[in-house]
Amino acid sequence: MGWREHGTSLIMMLLFWVLLMAVGTWWVHGGWQAMLHPNTHILETAEPGRPLTLKRNRAGHFEAPGFINDQPVTFLLDTGATYVAVPSNLADELDLKPGRSTWFNTANGRVEGALTHLDEVRLGPIHMADVQGSISPQSEQDIVLLGMSFLGLLNIQIQQGEMRLYPPEEPVAQ
Repeated sequence: MGWREHGTSLIMMLLFWVLLMAVGTWWVHGGWQAMLHPNTHILETAEPGRPLTLKRNRAGHFEAPGFINDQPVTFLLDTGATYVAVPSNLADELDLKPGRSTWFNTANGRVEGALTHLDEVRLGPIHMADVQGSISPQSEQDIVLLGMSFLGLLNIQIQQGEMRLYPPEEPVAQ
């Protein structure tokens, strides 16, 4: 092997290690988590009275942290859901009281659940009182579907992988 081939191999190996270190640094500094959960910082960065901008995660969903009755939850924004749908195990933790029993048509078929009342729902700077919710016994995750009982009170714009939520001018009670 001549000097030229040996030098090229050395440069390629050096580039490999530099690239590996760059990817490792990106990973350690939260790059992968930022791709999976791009909206984790909305609580600190969102401004009251301004539109809230959310980005799609790697799965193509709009997911963000929020609060129900001052308790932290993770929302999956779902314009196909009628209510703010809380999994039953999480509803117990939030001390939500089941109301009238009813049937829901979900992506996984027809399921029986219960309606409930949410004193307050908060997504970033957007707060709403007296929101209709539902308790979903079939859900296994601790993710709350943020449905139209909340989203329907906002102006929503989806464009280029971002969702902009425009808060109502005045606090809205249902």
